[in-house]
Amino acid sequence: MFGLFKKKKTLPTFAPLVTDMHCHLLPLVDDGSKSLEESLEVMEAMKAVGFEQIRLTPHFNYPRFPNKADDIKERYKNFCAEVEANKGDRQIPKMTSVTGEFQVGDGFMDYFESGQLLTYKFTDPKRGSEKGLLLIEFSLHQKRMGLEDIVFKLQMEGYDIIIAHPERYPYYDSHSEELEQFKEQGIYLQANILSLDGFYGEASQRKAYDYIENGWVEFLGTDMHNVMYAEALRHASTNRKIIQLLEKTEFENKNLVI
Repeated sequence: MFGLFKKKKTLPTFAPLVTDMHCHLLPLVDDGSKSLEESLEVMEAMKAVGFEQIRLTPHFNYPRFPNKADDIKERYKNFCAEVEANKGDRQIPKMTSVTGEFQVGDGFMDYFESGQLLTYKFTDPKRGSEKGLLLIEFSLHQKRMGLEDIVFKLQMEGYDIIIAHPERYPYYDSHSEELEQFKEQGIYLQANILSLDGFYGEASQRKAYDYIENGWVEFLGTDMHNVMYAEALRHASTNRKIIQLLEKTEFENKNLVI
C-alpha cells in the first residue's frame, strides 16, 4: 500500500539524450584528452549525468590536426581495447563508433576527394541518407568564402550534414539568414550543452537558446575535451533551465544507429 506513495525515481539530467554524438576523448590526436586515464575519468563523469553511449569525433582540421581516417580508426580500435582492460569498476558509457569533426577549411576538399569523410548512421523518419551524417565545423573567427557552395556540394554528393555548435560562430546572429537558408536545405544543427550553461560566454549562450527556440537544433552534444569540461558538464546538469529544456524538447541523439 505504502509503495503507491514512493517518489518516482529521478533520472540523470541528460538521460533523455541517450547518446553524446560530439566528443574528443580519443587521446593525443587533437586538443582533447591527453591520456587514457583522463578519458576514463571524463567518461565516468558523463555516465553519471546520464549518457549511455558516446561517439568519438576527433578533429580533422588541416594543418593543425592533420588526422587521417585509417589512422584514427586504428587508434580507436586500440583505444577500445585499452579502455576495456583498464576501466576496472568504473561505470562508463558504451563507445559505439568513431567519426570526426571536419573543419571546412584548408585541406577539407582533400578529405572529401580521397574518401576520408567519416559519418554517422542515423534513422530519420523524415528522410534517409545515402552516405550518412557528416559532422562539420566552421572557423570560430572568420567566415570562409564559398562556405555555402561547399555544403551544397556535399549534399549533392549524398551526405546529410550536421553543423557543429553554430552558436559559437561570431558571424551568425540569433536570426541568421544564412542559418535559416541551411535549415531550408535540410541541414541539421548541433548545439553544445555547455553553451547553454554559459561556458563559452553570454553571446553563445543566448544564441544557443534562440536557435532551439527557432526550432533549428536537432542535436545536443557535449563537445567534451578534458576534465575541465567534465566539471562544466556536471555544473550544467544542475542548471534548472537546461533540465526544463530537456523535459519539453525532443532531440534526435537517440536516433543515431549503432
